[in-house]
Amino acid sequence: MDFQRPVQAVVPGAQGRIFAVLAEATGELNLRTIARLADVSPAQTSRVLPEMVSLGMVERREAPPSALFRLVDDHVVSRLVRALSRTRQTVLEELGSRAATLAPQPVSVIVFGSFARGEADGDSDLDVVMVRPKGLGAEDGPWAAAVDEWRLFARRLTGNRVEILEVDEGSIGRRLRSREPVWADIARDGVVVHGRPLGDLGGRRSA
Repeated sequence: MDFQRPVQAVVPGAQGRIFAVLAEATGELNLRTIARLADVSPAQTSRVLPEMVSLGMVERREAPPSALFRLVDDHVVSRLVRALSRTRQTVLEELGSRAATLAPQPVSVIVFGSFARGEADGDSDLDVVMVRPKGLGAEDGPWAAAVDEWRLFARRLTGNRVEILEVDEGSIGRRLRSREPVWADIARDGVVVHGRPLGDLGGRRSA
């Protein structure tokens, strides 16, 4: 899934770009502003918007010398488009919720890399640190099964490859304070979706 442009990934072409702009807008926009933000020509925008208005997904209000447009929030398709625009946040919330159901539970689950920075596209991996509780080895049966269950869920949820970096609770603080590039990136950009925040783990900031 392209999490930078989730609306356009599902609704291709000019219509998807215009939908994305309207979904992220906090108020009404005129045609030229929509065209500029969507990177669509004014002529093409002037063809697409009336179709959306006629279907009831977008409302038009005359405000001479121009007209203003906005999504109709009550329309079922508009609701879906707004949900699409929030796909990344929804994924983060669901990843955390599923981690909370695992037995044994990880101490923390930290998303890092392009997904954490809001830069993930369809070719990006979902990079995750999973902190293993003290006393459990990586090959411990219940723990390994829990990790595999969560990995499969994350893969099906996003459609992206899932790369899990496992680390023991006793060593996570030292790693987060290290100068290794990957751990510096995790300490700086990591998003904790479940469990103890980065500050509590010994990192440089809390999520």
